[in-house]
Amino acid sequence: MLLPLKNVLTRDQLLGAREILSRAAFRDGKLSAGMVASRVKHNLEANRESKEISQVDNLVMGSLVRHPDYRAGALPLKVAAPFYARYQPGMRYGDHVDDPVMGADGALYRTDVSITIFLNEPDEYDGGELVVRGNFGDQRVKMPAGDAVMYPSSSLHHVAEVTRGERLVAVTWVQSLIRDPAQRELLYELNRVREKMLADSSETEEAVIVNRAYVNLVRMWGDV
Repeated sequence: MLLPLKNVLTRDQLLGAREILSRAAFRDGKLSAGMVASRVKHNLEANRESKEISQVDNLVMGSLVRHPDYRAGALPLKVAAPFYARYQPGMRYGDHVDDPVMGADGALYRTDVSITIFLNEPDEYDGGELVVRGNFGDQRVKMPAGDAVMYPSSSLHHVAEVTRGERLVAVTWVQSLIRDPAQRELLYELNRVREKMLADSSETEEAVIVNRAYVNLVRMWGDV
């Protein structure tokens, strides 16, 4: 499931994040890549040891974790500290699958869901689309600043070459309560119906049945 998240960041939050990142040190993105990804990764990433990074984390991640579609779609158990990536003309990130396990010893997490948060407007750069490959063809994603997209970390994907301007994004990963992406998609769709039924009339027999089914499917499939 490729799920757009609208309005993750407000205009003021975007301006604040971009101002902070303008003062942060960026370095070769290959330094954070695994053995395979490092061969196709051509971008710059903010050094997470820069003193400014914790400030922008508070802005970006504080808003993401409160977003209702993020919570419903990812069903998060653990979420990683984000990477902030900059793509300038000639930069790209070739086809790859995200590493299955990330983090450091003692704080490892499985990557079930990948999230890209767009920090500048699509007309500020040419190219730079996130391309997620699937059974029904490629899905090309280039969203307004402040929006984000979620997709399974197991998906083959790439970032097209930037030919003009600069692409600025935050990227993070989630270990979900629900390991299987097909099960997560079913739960997301069921939850949309469940929430509407509960809002309209929580005491109808149908609402009670749908709510019980959703809760018990999370219990059945949950991986804690």
